[in-house]
Amino acid sequence: MRVAVISGGRSSEHDISLRSGASVADGLREAGHEALPVLIERDGRWTRDGAEIELRAAGGLLDADVAFPVLHGPFGEDGTVQGLLECLDVPYVGPGVLAAAVTIDKLVFKRLCAFHGFPQVDFCEAGEEGWRQHAAAMGMPLWVKPSRLGSSVGISRVSNAEAELDEAVELARRHDPRVIVEADGGGREVECSVMGNDDPEVSQPGEIDAHADWYDFEAKYEEGGMDLVVPARIGDDAIERVRELAGHVFTAVGGTGLARCDFFVRDDGEVLVNEINTIPGFTSTSVFAKLFEASGRTYPEVCDRLVQLAVERHKAERSYQF
Repeated sequence: MRVAVISGGRSSEHDISLRSGASVADGLREAGHEALPVLIERDGRWTRDGAEIELRAAGGLLDADVAFPVLHGPFGEDGTVQGLLECLDVPYVGPGVLAAAVTIDKLVFKRLCAFHGFPQVDFCEAGEEGWRQHAAAMGMPLWVKPSRLGSSVGISRVSNAEAELDEAVELARRHDPRVIVEADGGGREVECSVMGNDDPEVSQPGEIDAHADWYDFEAKYEEGGMDLVVPARIGDDAIERVRELAGHVFTAVGGTGLARCDFFVRDDGEVLVNEINTIPGFTSTSVFAKLFEASGRTYPEVCDRLVQLAVERHKAERSYQF
């Protein structure tokens, strides 16, 4: 198939998206597809082969069989591009509008997890009534994050609320007016990949061994910043619990195509949901791909399967008369 691989975007994760998009294009070619790179510039312009795309006429997109958005963060992973592709009636890989919008916002996602009874750390929204008292009751350390950004951008670890909390909130607000304050999860950081539509396939979980005090931007993206241990060293019962929860969370948010679900696993075996990324980092060495590789699927096979899932979902949804 002819696949429009959309990368770049207006968010601070632009460069990470470019890496992911280049890898996806290579993987699709290895799987036998024709990859058509589409770049969203930092100023929001859409280009292909250096020429600007006229979106009102859908040029450069409707001549593809399917779109593969590889966009991280706002203006791409949040339902906006997904909505555009829906309007253009182009099949596309990954979450639909609602799932993308719900999962990009950590506050909304965690409130949804609370509704479903999924185990997670305590949290509050900076600025809501009583939030300082709530944060103090969580104990130290605290984690302060932009609610709608990924790749560990704008995150602070707070060990003294009186001295550090306000500064951490202001840092996060430079990226997003919505700020979440979370209790420390403790234990090991474990991630699990999910792929599918109605019947999702769940990978082997992997454990993040960060070569830093915590799993920050450098640990995620710089060479040698972390090691991925697969399977995670958490015992068979906890591995099955992680895989079970990953599937449940994916279904609860209305996930389609792919996602990477992140957890904390404490020393006593308790598993806590941290977050879900519906367009995770997607290079051939990214955690999402590595976990499926450990589960028996090569990178080109994963890229090919995601394109198939996109076409299947588009066909199924167009059978309904809205």
